[in-house]
Parts: sequence; C-alpha cells; structure tokens
Amino acid sequence: MALLRAVGIPCRIHGFTIDKKLQKGAMTGIVYRSAPRNILHSWVELLFEGQWYELEAFILDKEYLHSLQMKHQDCTGAFCGYGVAVRDIRHPVIDWDRNNTYIQSEGITQDFGVYDSPDALLIEHGQQMSLLKEFLYRHLGRHLMNRNVRRIRGEQGKTNT
Repeated sequence: MALLRAVGIPCRIHGFTIDKKLQKGAMTGIVYRSAPRNILHSWVELLFEGQWYELEAFILDKEYLHSLQMKHQDCTGAFCGYGVAVRDIRHPVIDWDRNNTYIQSEGITQDFGVYDSPDALLIEHGQQMSLLKEFLYRHLGRHLMNRNVRRIRGEQGKTNT
C-alpha cells in the first residue's frame, strides 16, 4: 500500500479470515497444529482508471505455484492447501491485467470489508493469540514455515513417485 500510495495510486486493504486448512502443507507439525482455526488475512485493493481491483495473488510467486502444480499433477480443479485456495489449480488468476487476482479467496471464512490502512484493520480484527504463541510464531514458527516454502520451491520439476 505504501508503494502504491507513493506513486499516487489510491488503495485500501480488504480484511478477512481464511480457514487454517488452507495453510496445511505450507505449515506443518507444531506450527500447523497450534495455528488458530481462522487466520487473519488481507488483500490490497487499488483504484485504477475509475475501478477498484482486488489484488491478492501477489503473495505467491510463480515458482512456488508451479512447484505445487507439479507436486499435485493429478489435481485438475479446485485446490486447497499450501497457502492456496483456488477454483482451478491449473489456471489460477494471478497475473494482473486490469482484473482481480486471487490465490486464497476460496478459503475465506469471514469477510471484514475494506479499511483505509492495515492499522485500522488490525485494531478492529487483530489476530488474537497468547503472548507465548505470538513469541513462538515470531521467533520459530514463521521461520519453519518459510523454510518449508523454500523446500517446496526447490521441488520444481520433480514429480511424485
């Protein structure tokens, strides 16, 4: 949002929660088990040529998505897991060309609407967790999840045997 606003493009944040099962595979083990059932998430909406566009697909790079497609070659329709929830795993709408883009929209459990800033969203709907869970996520959980995502990216081109 800061980059969009810095170049004069109006934008806002759309807040919602996603089902924890959407993260299964990207989150594993204790990280997945201790995650809340509904995870706070958001996408950016930008005003371009008089129309609002929802941009959510920027959170996953093409290398990661391609690795998932290769890992799940037998899946030809809806897919939910590894940080993705789309109607068609083979053809998700992730490239912006004056259109909405999505990568987790099929996993939404509660829609909070739009806010002018991330702070406004977090004040009203911040993810509630104990101090211990917050500490463990910040210093261990997110690092384990990022390591797992790097591993999945590295599987690009490999098939299930």
